Amino acid sequence: MGSQGGFGQSKEFLDLIKSIGEARSKAEEDRIVIREIETLKRRISEPDIPKRKMKEYIIRLLYVEMLGHDASFGYIHAVKMTHDDNLLSKRTGYLAVTLFLNDDHDLIILIVNTIQKDLKSDNYLVVCAALNAVCRLINDETIPAVLPLVVELLSHSKEAVRKKAVMALHSFHRKSPSSVSHLVSNFRKRLCDNDPGVMGATLCPLFDLINDDPTPFKDLVVSFVSILKQVAEHRLPKSYDYHQMPAPFVQIKLLKLLALLGSGDKPASEHMYTVIGDIIRKGDSSSNIGNAILYESIRCISSIYPNPKLLEAAADVIAKFLKSDSHNLKYMGIDALGRLIKLSPLIAEQHQLAVIDCLEDPDDTLKRKTFELLYKMTKSSNVEVIVDRMIEYMISISDDHYKTYIASRCVELAEQFAPSNHWFIQTMNKVFEHAGDLVNIKVAHNLMRLIAEGFGEDDDAAYSQLRSSAVESYLRIIGEPKLPSGFLQVICWVLGEYGTADGKHSASYITGKLCDMAEAYSNDEIVKAYAITALTKIYAFEIAAGRKVDMLSECQSLVEELLASHSTDLQQRAYELQAVIGLDARAVEAILPHDASCEDIEVDNNLSFLNGYIQQSIESGAMPYISENERSGMGNMGNFRSQDQHESVPHGLRFEAYEIPKAPTPVSLSSVTDLVPVPDSMYARETHQITSVGLASDTGSSELKLRLDGVQKKWGKPTYSSPASSSNSTFQNPVNGVAKVDVATTVNSKARDSYDSRKQQNEIDPEKQKLAASLFGGSAKPERKTSTSSKVPKASAASVPNKESGEKTNQPPPQDLLDLGEPTVTVASPTVDPFMQLEGLLDPSISSTVSHSDGAVTNAPDIMGLYSGTTSSEQRGGGGYIPATGDNLNLLSELSNAAAVRGTTGEAIVSPLSQSVKGANAKDSLEKDAKVRQMGVTPTGQNPNLFRDLLG
Repeated sequence: MGSQGGFGQSKEFLDLIKSIGEARSKAEEDRIVIREIETLKRRISEPDIPKRKMKEYIIRLLYVEMLGHDASFGYIHAVKMTHDDNLLSKRTGYLAVTLFLNDDHDLIILIVNTIQKDLKSDNYLVVCAALNAVCRLINDETIPAVLPLVVELLSHSKEAVRKKAVMALHSFHRKSPSSVSHLVSNFRKRLCDNDPGVMGATLCPLFDLINDDPTPFKDLVVSFVSILKQVAEHRLPKSYDYHQMPAPFVQIKLLKLLALLGSGDKPASEHMYTVIGDIIRKGDSSSNIGNAILYESIRCISSIYPNPKLLEAAADVIAKFLKSDSHNLKYMGIDALGRLIKLSPLIAEQHQLAVIDCLEDPDDTLKRKTFELLYKMTKSSNVEVIVDRMIEYMISISDDHYKTYIASRCVELAEQFAPSNHWFIQTMNKVFEHAGDLVNIKVAHNLMRLIAEGFGEDDDAAYSQLRSSAVESYLRIIGEPKLPSGFLQVICWVLGEYGTADGKHSASYITGKLCDMAEAYSNDEIVKAYAITALTKIYAFEIAAGRKVDMLSECQSLVEELLASHSTDLQQRAYELQAVIGLDARAVEAILPHDASCEDIEVDNNLSFLNGYIQQSIESGAMPYISENERSGMGNMGNFRSQDQHESVPHGLRFEAYEIPKAPTPVSLSSVTDLVPVPDSMYARETHQITSVGLASDTGSSELKLRLDGVQKKWGKPTYSSPASSSNSTFQNPVNGVAKVDVATTVNSKARDSYDSRKQQNEIDPEKQKLAASLFGGSAKPERKTSTSSKVPKASAASVPNKESGEKTNQPPPQDLLDLGEPTVTVASPTVDPFMQLEGLLDPSISSTVSHSDGAVTNAPDIMGLYSGTTSSEQRGGGGYIPATGDNLNLLSELSNAAAVRGTTGEAIVSPLSQSVKGANAKDSLEKDAKVRQMGVTPTGQNPNLFRDLLG
């Protein structure tokens, strides 16, 4: 390009590219890039940079980013370049931001307006650049800003714009399907576009839609078949050919679409048979792209409703793949054969020699794919050969991950197609022995269950033969060194359960083997635990059979060692063994019955057998059971049974939030005194009595202060109903001074062709013929299914009823956490009209005596009544009732007034008692009012205690 640079680039830029290409190490490359970053930081911040220079700097920033370094200092300059009027600069800016930014970047918001403007441009190159940015940068939040403009561009005169508009809508669908769900019809319309590029771009969003739900698009089968036929017949321009194949990528996408639409649908599949057959017949296997189309055709044939002629054609193609010298084509052939084997198992038998060649191929990937094929074609007639081959391969590989995978396959096939019990046991032993601890522990547990339950046969002799075979094989293996822990657990369990069952081996022989194993693996506590439990079972079976138990010296040494073990589990098992040996036959048989590992254990979760004892205790005066929620204080404080029932409240602190106040409920005039909130008291809860003693403050100034700055001071208004309803009005237990009226409003709702070898017959290896006969020959026998049903333990449904204790009179109020004073007492019936007492507040002649004696207050003034309403419409009743409203946010301040006030003044703080003492004398009222005014506060609020709480 010369010393002056080609295409307008400077020599400095060309030197940068050359030095990066000639770098011999990553460290040298990093030094070059870091030096370039420093240069760009200095140059890019200079004022009045020419556009040509800035464009070059942005491109150099792209190199910095591509080589893994941070160029975020120049992102904003790339965003600014998208605003440029020059076409070349604008396209460079869009290219840079699409590579620099992601759809969640903070700078995206700066280019949305530019994208909107450029989408309306008359220059289609600008529109295309903006659509490229839309596909990469627009996220689900900014889709609505550009969606209408993109939809308009679907009918643009330039095919490149229409194609990119379809791509943008596809991007929107992937990011937010709901935003373009109403535009699915536009994809159908673009499928009929005159330009093949637009049509090909439309296939991608349609594939996603059909993959989600093919049913609404069944009518497109005819259209797809028609398009595929035209493409295969070279109706498209030559520019769409690739290696002389007409639009191969369009063909592959159409075959994928037809596979989805024809799956399990015979009428739809019948439309496809002809065109798929033509593609296979015209297929060119001399190029990779031709083989790719043939492979996709086979995948389509395996997905749609099967057709015999197409299956034969697919088998011929598979034969060509398997005969190829290319490992890639062999791999494709094995994979395609695995797909067709589900439809026609005979196809695999036609290619048996090819499969054997792949199984012995040195290419590991091809060998693994062949094992996948063999796994799919396993049946009871060839399971022995396939599993043996798998185990041989498992032993030869060192990849632990794939070794675990092969072991699980072997176990699965052995359980499903085992021809005999003896073969099954031997196979499992090989898997455990060679795979070691890579075998999942669930396999060990499953093996123990299968040995206990059998294989679903009802013959007891088969059961005994299976267990005897397992015992014999394990006694031979037990002396081998370094057996995996999971396998040793199986051996211990089987020897403990069935070691002496058939009478071939004595208890002394089995126990000796178990002790030897425990000693050989002394560092494995789990194996020692299994061994000591197996010893316990054997001795228990001997005692239950009436035979004398002679414990070997090595067993005694093992037990003594475990009795002093640091492991509590091993220690407990050793003590259990000692205890079992000292019991009689009847007790031992009840504790450890013979062959009872498959028996269900009935568990009574509710302990219903204790119901009689519980009932007797309750009748004797014991407290009923309290649920865990109530014990932990998490229960709903307002969820009381009813206003006539009392729920037992446990003594102790409760940490739940205060109940939100409810809306006021009208009450009758005659029941006003019932609505007076009396503070809770510790003595009142204990004695269930309410006396006529008030509360006196003696707590000093150490009370709890609440921060009530800015809290809305909202107090409810009690009202009175008509006298007719007074007899029915009742009052529920107050909770911390808040009266609960309606119980119903306090409950919250809680709410998955054969392989024609070109070799001569006399050249075929006899060993391969024999192996092929073992794998593919013979008729399939019925598959043996394992009994894998798990037994569900039965549980008794008995439950212990919770007895509610409640009385209809003198309900003790719930515990008040803030009440630290003396007990509160009951009140007398009202003898004076409360409205007359309200009027008495204005009459100086009416007075009541307040005695400031130690511990008692009588006839206290109603401070609530003193500061209640200023107008007649807001006049409050003398009861001081605080209604429960759902939107009251000052409940904490309301509930804490009594405790906060007691510690701030030396005066007696009195709860409202009865209507007979309502109406404070004028002198006390004026003194209190004056005291508040001196502090600079006018008591216009509805609760003077709130001011006292705030101001002390």
